[in-house]
Amino acid sequence: MTQSAEELTHALLNAARKAGADAADAIASDGTSLSIDVLNGKLEHAERSEGVEIGLRVLVGNRQACVSASDTSTTTMAQMAERAVAMAKEAPEDPTIGLADPNQLATEWDIAALDMVDPSDEPEPAALEEAAKIAEATALAHEGIAQVQSATAAFGRRARHIAATNGFSGGYTRTDHVTSCVAITGEGTRMERDYYGEMRMHRADLPSPEEVGRIAAERTLARAGARQPKTGAYPVIFDERIAASLIGHVLQASNGSAIVRGSSWLRDLNGEQILPEGLSIIEDPLRPRVSGSRPFDAEGLPARQRAIVENGVLMGWTLDLATARKLGLQSTGNAARGMSHPPSPSVSNVALTQGNQSRDDLIKEIGTGLLITGLIGSSINANTGDYSRGASGFWIENGEIAYPVNECTVAGNLKEMLRSIRPANDAKLHLSRVVPSLLVEGLTLAGK
Repeated sequence: MTQSAEELTHALLNAARKAGADAADAIASDGTSLSIDVLNGKLEHAERSEGVEIGLRVLVGNRQACVSASDTSTTTMAQMAERAVAMAKEAPEDPTIGLADPNQLATEWDIAALDMVDPSDEPEPAALEEAAKIAEATALAHEGIAQVQSATAAFGRRARHIAATNGFSGGYTRTDHVTSCVAITGEGTRMERDYYGEMRMHRADLPSPEEVGRIAAERTLARAGARQPKTGAYPVIFDERIAASLIGHVLQASNGSAIVRGSSWLRDLNGEQILPEGLSIIEDPLRPRVSGSRPFDAEGLPARQRAIVENGVLMGWTLDLATARKLGLQSTGNAARGMSHPPSPSVSNVALTQGNQSRDDLIKEIGTGLLITGLIGSSINANTGDYSRGASGFWIENGEIAYPVNECTVAGNLKEMLRSIRPANDAKLHLSRVVPSLLVEGLTLAGK
């Protein structure tokens, strides 16, 4: 008889106790994924996977070790526990590791309120293939689209359970539906491409494949004839598609792991103004139907809403138990972990305060500058915040989009960039990162 994810975690804990662990936590994941790719109206690739993964962390005094496996037999779990204990005995001591105290643990949660599981049946492969074909055909129907590089429809369902010897035991299941399309216009060195895709937890929320193909084609055709922009210092608008990457740098730099290492450009700015007054970054792991939602973290602490930045001021670090202990602070309930690694801090859903202007309003306001819709490469100095990335998008003249651009680089320093940002009002509320288009003043643009 197949064991559930919950049963597997408790079997792992029993094995760890028998092997001599002082404490342990275990994680199990039982998932199904199905992906269909089409090309030229025909099935290109079909992949289905079903599997169970298990992970065990054991603690022996102030030492720990992690092991993982995809075999869930009793013999394998016993061997995992024995090897983990042997490894832990050889590991370096770390007085900050350890499970949560029982009084820190989440004791109740409302899984139904998070609405993470689509109650409908798993889609048939033929239905996914048809959706991908429609997206491809819709894109190809647009004059000027030379080819579709890929059209994909996919589904996934994954149950996850965490348990520990401190008494915590909890799990949840999530589903996801995906449709995406990548289109190409032009030939040879004049070839340009763009894409559109959506992922939703419920199929009913997913845009139609016709819409996916249409937007992919329109975005691609808008890039035809792209050329390098002028070199100089200009205002830059980060389109909603990629604006979350800027806020992502704040999330990375305020992560407790970076602070413990001392490799963060925010390390001396706790309690200081890092965004314009009136802007906040709020984490909310309890938003319904959102991919980053979770009722508790990977160490069993309750998930709660918190301000990472409030009214422009950095409010603190993102912490799990170990990083919090290293810094003499309390965990923010942000532990995440994989099967073969110990917990580490990670954010869930975040939202930046939206503005009152549309993206078009910002374009009119700057007069001349760059609208970035795509970023490539990355040169970010974690210690200083120096920023340089390859970019593509559209040149703005006289407050209007003039022509598409590519092969350029934008550079600045994140401390100055973020203190000057001005948000539009176009953030997509269904995303885990709710970030609107952002205007940044005075970046250095390297083009022709």
